[in-house]
Amino acid sequence: MVFNQSAPPVGGWRTKIKYPKLLFLLLSILAAYFFFQTNFVKEFMGVFKGEGYILIFIAGFLFTYGFTAPFAVGFFISLAPQVNIFLAAPLAGIGAAFADYFIFRFIRFYFIDEFKELKLSFMFRNVSRLFDHHFGNRVKKYFLWVVAGLLIASPLPDEIGVSLLSGLTNINQKIFFVISFCLNTLGILFILALAP
Repeated sequence: MVFNQSAPPVGGWRTKIKYPKLLFLLLSILAAYFFFQTNFVKEFMGVFKGEGYILIFIAGFLFTYGFTAPFAVGFFISLAPQVNIFLAAPLAGIGAAFADYFIFRFIRFYFIDEFKELKLSFMFRNVSRLFDHHFGNRVKKYFLWVVAGLLIASPLPDEIGVSLLSGLTNINQKIFFVISFCLNTLGILFILALAP
């Protein structure tokens, strides 16, 4: 006796998620929100009362990376009443600048060959030519710096902004560190100032 077995549908039960990284980022934001609503966090903050600056520095380091930035913002908001924001923001800015510097060095060391190739690609040259034709080379450079600066200063993933600066400009590492510190400090100060 032969049983007629129908073939499973193409792709089986698995469905592909179109934007897994964006979904993961959204889930991390939601997780951070619910995490900072728990009593555990309030008790944890109570343990570190008077030592909030240590957590502020660590949160600054976390502020740089896309998936940990929501948790960093949660720490900033929770710790804002305990600290002097004008001391806390530069301290967190140093942590964030160190994290950005690690990304910068990593991209410069491992990805520079691909960035050189990217500059020669058809799409990149067309976009560059379009910018030069309508705005000029100087505006193109300013635009790159503004976009990278906004990404670094905000809780959005610094990896993109740092990649733009380290891969597409000839910026000196020390100057990059200072710029990263200033931008992150301003962004963090803004968050701390708005904390309830």
